[in-house]
Amino acid sequence: MLKKFLGFGLGLRTNHYNDVIEQKPDVDWFEIISENYMVAGGKPRYYLDQIRENYPIVMHGVSMSIGSTDPLNMEYLTKLKTLIADVQPEWFSDHLCFTSVGGVNSHDLLPLPYTEESLTHVVQRIKQVQDFMGRQMLMENVSSYLTYKTDEMNEWQFYREVCEQADCRMLLDINNIYVSARNHDFDAMEYLRSLNPQRVQQFHLAGHSDFGDYVVDTHDHDVPDPVWQLYKEALKLFGPVSTMIERDANIPSFADLTAELNIARNIAEQHIPNIRSQIEA
Repeated sequence: MLKKFLGFGLGLRTNHYNDVIEQKPDVDWFEIISENYMVAGGKPRYYLDQIRENYPIVMHGVSMSIGSTDPLNMEYLTKLKTLIADVQPEWFSDHLCFTSVGGVNSHDLLPLPYTEESLTHVVQRIKQVQDFMGRQMLMENVSSYLTYKTDEMNEWQFYREVCEQADCRMLLDINNIYVSARNHDFDAMEYLRSLNPQRVQQFHLAGHSDFGDYVVDTHDHDVPDPVWQLYKEALKLFGPVSTMIERDANIPSFADLTAELNIARNIAEQHIPNIRSQIEA
């Protein structure tokens, strides 16, 4: 899969279905949560089919549990493969984490231990998924609130090695880097500078809740200034990368969300001349 620049997109949320269908807003693409559309028919697929006629779509999952020691859920993967065949997304992604233990779903994106054993395990599973799907996937870095005493490398070394060895792409969540950097007191710029620009396929931008001595990735606020600042640095390092605003709670009006997306556009245009002309159909 070649690195493709789609421009500036939004996470598609049910609150905004009618806005998108009726207004056909100036948004370059939308990201869907894969699990919300895995059942054929029904209202979600009805709206998605209409939106798909006018916009590129990328798919983002939250339940693959790629790092778990549980067996890969082939029923889940089969449904995901069917949805990919139906939607024909530009790409699909999930999180570099685990969500299930002993068959019990925690419904949280839990960070992996950064060890050689864990690296080998998750690389093998990503390769299995990519072989089954017949295409590359993107892995997203998660925010975290704990570390393991057994860690043998830092997060960015682990993330880079996973993507290189599995030959997958990166969905780089700028907010998650900021959140984890604050919680674990590391240099976010060292994280960014360590990554291979050719692997970075998509950016997530989001807000968080700041409690002073720790930060929680809540996706319920506007993108704050420190995340915008980190986004500027990421643009300098990685060039044009498909960028979207991710909002999952306290969701604003569609007009307010597109206004926030325009901030991302303006920042990118200031740092990369003629970036809009580089959007690929």
